[in-house]
Amino acid sequence: MSYEKAKKHLEKYGFEDKIISFDISTETVTLAAKALGCEEREIAKSITFYDDAEDKCIMIVAAGDAKIDNKKFKDKFGFKAKMLQFEDVERLTGHAVGGVCPFGVGENVRVYLDSSLDRFSVVFPAAGCHNNCVKLTVDELKKCSECLEVVDVCKAWQDNE
Repeated sequence: MSYEKAKKHLEKYGFEDKIISFDISTETVTLAAKALGCEEREIAKSITFYDDAEDKCIMIVAAGDAKIDNKKFKDKFGFKAKMLQFEDVERLTGHAVGGVCPFGVGENVRVYLDSSLDRFSVVFPAAGCHNNCVKLTVDELKKCSECLEVVDVCKAWQDNE
């Protein structure tokens, strides 16, 4: 069901043909990079946090080699970063762990892209389930993720440029 929501969302932008499916798992950055034959940093991972209200969340889509910088997060959003608990991920995002992506999420999800993605021409976010992804340019991802803005809330990726 999660995959169908993501696919339907991508169809609105004409990107459904960019979905790549595998017979193996792509549910982690490492597994996805191995399946695709790319570098881990090219995987666009979705990291989810509780918003200021417990029934809402913030999704940061960042490069595979980026880590959340707690100070930058708090400076940007005004509260401490608290990752979603496993049992809340699917309920709040509409996608199960391993397939979380910014496509087909509900109104309770605020999506942001991290600036760590800007160094790539193409990235690979998940597409709703544990064995697929979608190949998008960063501009296409900005458009179809319906992100609110590009933010700078990550660290560690600068060492990998």
